[in-house]
Amino acid sequence: MKKPLQVVVTGGPGGGKTTALDLFRRELGKQIVVVPEAATLLFSGGVTRCNNEQAIKMVQKTIFQLQRNLEDIHKLQYPDRLLVCDRGSLDGLAYWPNSESDFFKQVNSTFEKEIARYDAVIFFESAAASGKDISSNNPTRNESLAQAAKLDKKLQRIWSRHPHFYFVGSSESFVRKIMFGIMTLENVINRYPAP
Repeated sequence: MKKPLQVVVTGGPGGGKTTALDLFRRELGKQIVVVPEAATLLFSGGVTRCNNEQAIKMVQKTIFQLQRNLEDIHKLQYPDRLLVCDRGSLDGLAYWPNSESDFFKQVNSTFEKEIARYDAVIFFESAAASGKDISSNNPTRNESLAQAAKLDKKLQRIWSRHPHFYFVGSSESFVRKIMFGIMTLENVINRYPAP
């Protein structure tokens, strides 16, 4: 049996991922299943952000495992659908306080193993990259404009190493950006049809 195809939708805070995924879910219904973002589940479940390095590492290791487990659960529950992941297992690398090699040692994996989990990456650039407002309805987001822009660059450096990386740039019009993002998602789905 062919493995379910998996696409990650990621990007810096305030990139429009969540809006695009909500619209996409409505448009494509039963062709896809959206895997929820592990970090949002964890932070909305009572874990608070802090500046303690050891706690940051524990939080990121938990998010990494939760993200992978959520993806695997959805693969088993929806074997005939394309998995669209709200962020992926490598996102934690942008938040890791030490080196990339330390991250992979701590999570007991490699960059190659993690990047291979995904058939394509669609990256929504944060509005912060062009100095625009990133306020949202997500109560777990607390990054400043400068922090969001910095995270966006880190995430872009990580994910752009995927051989099938698609970039949805920041735009003067949020609606145009979301429409372009949705078209990109549709093109990826057409290129990687469900098994």
